[in-house]
Amino acid sequence: MQRIVQQSLMKRLGALPPDGVDFISVDGSASLPYAIPNIRVEYIETDPGIPYGFWRSVGASVQGYVVEAFIDEMATTAGKDPYQFRRELLGKAPRHRAALDLVAEKSGWGQALPQGHARGIAVMEAFGSIVAQVAEVSVTNGAVRVHKIWCAVDTGWVIDPDTIKAQMEGGTVYGLTAALKGEITIQNGRVVQRHFEDYQMMRHNEMPQIEVYIVPSVEAPGGIGEPSTALAAGALLNAVAAATGKRLYQLPIRMPA
Repeated sequence: MQRIVQQSLMKRLGALPPDGVDFISVDGSASLPYAIPNIRVEYIETDPGIPYGFWRSVGASVQGYVVEAFIDEMATTAGKDPYQFRRELLGKAPRHRAALDLVAEKSGWGQALPQGHARGIAVMEAFGSIVAQVAEVSVTNGAVRVHKIWCAVDTGWVIDPDTIKAQMEGGTVYGLTAALKGEITIQNGRVVQRHFEDYQMMRHNEMPQIEVYIVPSVEAPGGIGEPSTALAAGALLNAVAAATGKRLYQLPIRMPA
């Protein structure tokens, strides 16, 4: 946390750390768990011209959305199942593989789905916890409906399992809302969205069923308030791609006509 605060201050001052790397912008993408021998990470920082602050999950959202969507695209290009493709690359990351295996098992990955339904999968580490998710969706006339989310989490030594499940559920709601609805627009130098009537959250009738499973672990406790927020868009976008055959590279989701 101290490092994040320091990075935030340096960015506000227009400065970079001594190594020249903005840690927050590459968090999760510069240290992948996958056994890929050659990795190059680049980013371009843009100035929107307005003040802005951290989003819940901070830089981890880069891995949860950008990296996991790209890994899924690699699996498709290789002609492999997205779950098995990830699993093969996680031989040196046993905690990631365990969470991935658990969520695949609990979701019945690979089993027949209702007509028009598709699933997406994603896994990542954030704030010392490992999270894997499967999202089941359908897309009708350009409208995305999230039917169910399965979530497996290894947050180390468990103190209060009910708190862990509640945080995973709440963080997932936040992440899905951002991916489906969370657009901020500027008009005449001011933010247009003022309250919940024009900046909506997912409502009860839109909410998917969420199942949370805790991976038994004796590791040191990790953070639990933000990891599922970072991963929700990745699992969701991968499910939308499976349902439509179209990859989306911008949020919130706007299905092409």
